[in-house]
Amino acid sequence: MTQTAPMAQTAPAAPERFAPPTRFAVPGRIGVSEQTASVWRTATLTGIRHETPRATTFRFAVPGWPGHVPGQHLLLRLTAEDGYVAQRHYSIASAPDDSGHIELTLDHVEGGEVSGWFHTVARPGDRVEVRGPLSGFFAWPGDRPALLVGAGSGVVPLMSMVRHHRARDMRLPLRLLVSARSPEELIYAREFGAETTRVFTRSAPEGVSVGRMTAAHVAPLLAKQPPSGWEAYVCGSNSFAEHASRLLVAAGQPVERIRIERFG
Repeated sequence: MTQTAPMAQTAPAAPERFAPPTRFAVPGRIGVSEQTASVWRTATLTGIRHETPRATTFRFAVPGWPGHVPGQHLLLRLTAEDGYVAQRHYSIASAPDDSGHIELTLDHVEGGEVSGWFHTVARPGDRVEVRGPLSGFFAWPGDRPALLVGAGSGVVPLMSMVRHHRARDMRLPLRLLVSARSPEELIYAREFGAETTRVFTRSAPEGVSVGRMTAAHVAPLLAKQPPSGWEAYVCGSNSFAEHASRLLVAAGQPVERIRIERFG
């Protein structure tokens, strides 16, 4: 995953486990300790949970994990027996807690070295290396109403925010607008509740329309926004991120209050 704006820098500081995030001078950005983010930690795979035919959640125990803010990601490194190294950025799916565990939800990408290994080879007990958490741009610490818009695996960092909202029993408004090709390909479908509006682009349950996300999906959310307004988080492919952002702006969402994370 990549962010759409360069991350400001902060002086290295000794990390405090799950301490309140330090803010940058740039409003709304979360401070990230360069010292913490530069350390590689050994992560042991402890559980595998299938979400859809192509997406699976992998749970890791990470001793010394400094904690993360929902929306952040990490860098994962695999090293083969012959010394070959592959690295990938992955969004963190789990809510922050003090268990020393994190979860990543990975699509099985056609021809993907790392995702292919996870989906076909990885077993509990396997070890990888992770570095992070990274990026403060797309992070949501739970301090402002959040309007989340995602498609496909773009829902992964947004789900971390939803889980955090529920775990802390927050009263701040949070809404999720998520798009998938079909109900079978909707990641985390069993966990969604009243905060979620679903959009299906290829097939849908009887009585539910099929098609791309439109103004009709976005406008009602902007019409009922909280007094302080929404902070919008958009995640998905390049084309989806651009399309969803245009819908938000057309519905009245201020451009400076839209955060975008895209892939592809």
